[in-house]
Amino acid sequence: MTTLNQSPAEATAAQASPAAQAVGLRKTYGTGGAEVTALAGVDVAFARGHFTAVMGPSGSGKSTLMHCMAGLDRPTAGQAFIAGLDIGGLDDSALTKLRRDRVGFVFQSFNLVPTLTARENITLPVDLAGKKVDSDWFDYLVGQLGIAGRLSHRPNEMSGGQQQRVACARALVNRPELIFADEPTGNLDSNASAELLGFLRRSVQELGQSIVMVTHDPGGAAFSDRVVFLADGQVVGELYQPTPTSVLDQMSRLGAQSDPELGA
Repeated sequence: MTTLNQSPAEATAAQASPAAQAVGLRKTYGTGGAEVTALAGVDVAFARGHFTAVMGPSGSGKSTLMHCMAGLDRPTAGQAFIAGLDIGGLDDSALTKLRRDRVGFVFQSFNLVPTLTARENITLPVDLAGKKVDSDWFDYLVGQLGIAGRLSHRPNEMSGGQQQRVACARALVNRPELIFADEPTGNLDSNASAELLGFLRRSVQELGQSIVMVTHDPGGAAFSDRVVFLADGQVVGELYQPTPTSVLDQMSRLGAQSDPELGA
């Protein structure tokens, strides 16, 4: 499908390119002896129409990678691409428009506006863009997420699972090309987590959505098509068609490689 303002050749090239890609991505904080390296030259691509999980120990660079690739943070060096577009070359206005129109975000802390109803929170990206809400798509989302009966409620009147489902609907309401999710089930119980992850899985299978999810949960990672493992700011492994057991096994192997005493 050709996107507005794209030539057929540009549309074909965009379709062939990854949903997102990092090339030599580096991120450091501080200077001199206080400098901390969060990303140490990451090269990774996330395929279109796939669900990719990113895992690693605390401090491995998972969230930093996602934030740099989503345009929420600027890398120190290297390039981040969304649908073949080098986002490092965008000014603040263009970057804001890219995030608003082409990228969706789901965060662990929900990030809902407390004074707005669920409906108003969901439609906020569309309202800010000055567009009209697609009522059929809106109804589909809230129906699939099971929140049609909560649309008049404010965040403090909803459970954590309901708030996260509202946040998920908000991320998808603009039909973005790519969804970044940072520990989206971290504050949810097991049932609410499974429901949310099941919806994300269906959005990939049925709608062709592209999702990159940071998680620490092997069970959550098993909903994905592929798991990318980070350690010390670098990609150290990947796993396709994961199961909770295969993810745990890979994490154990990577732990033994990074600390030989663990494999003794």
